Amino acid sequence: MPAVRAEKILPGQNLLIDADDTLWENNIYFERAITDFISFLNHRQHTPDEVRHVLYDVERENILQYGYGMHSFANALVICFERLSVEPVSPELHETIRGIAYQIAEHPMEFLPEVPETLADLSGRHRLFMVTKGNIIEQLGKVERSGLKEYFTAIEVVAEKDVAAYHAVVEKYGLVRDLTWMIGNSPKSDINPALEAGLHAVFVPHDNTWMLERDELRSHAAEGWLLQVESFGHLRDCF
Repeated sequence: MPAVRAEKILPGQNLLIDADDTLWENNIYFERAITDFISFLNHRQHTPDEVRHVLYDVERENILQYGYGMHSFANALVICFERLSVEPVSPELHETIRGIAYQIAEHPMEFLPEVPETLADLSGRHRLFMVTKGNIIEQLGKVERSGLKEYFTAIEVVAEKDVAAYHAVVEKYGLVRDLTWMIGNSPKSDINPALEAGLHAVFVPHDNTWMLERDELRSHAAEGWLLQVESFGHLRDCF
């Protein structure tokens, strides 16, 4: 179980904060698009769950070539359709499938509970860095639309959130590891690699974390603290 500290952590910490599904909703829109895609495919032999598993496999392959973001997701839907469809996929079908993916971009920003006020509170005592991964244009666009940029010392958009990425952020900003915490909802990208890089971490669970971001929390292999809070707003009780 993640540790819980009874006392508040001293001011002057470096808080690296994830964006998608930590500050604002993200995966729920992809899930809705996947549901629409499965309905459109209407496969007679594969169940919806089987289609999802094929799509997850395609997404894993796609990430290696295209990274994260809307283009990669749209391409994954097209490839999944091609693999499962019994008929040739026409250019018109391609456009329809891509339209299912790009409808995600039409959703307004939807903050998770107590995010703006918590960031305002934390930024008065600590240095905040947004550390997110994905398509840099898409991610920076979200940051601008969110209106949260003022609370952060810097915004880092990386191709992948792995041990090397955390080492690079620490070196770039001259951060002291024992005063640095990664905060997010993804065990795979936020928690485990940050702990492995010698940082502390705070796990903020989200009920709809993307399947490819799920993993077991591996605090036993790290020297840093691992905390868990019920929601983003509870960070004010820790920091």
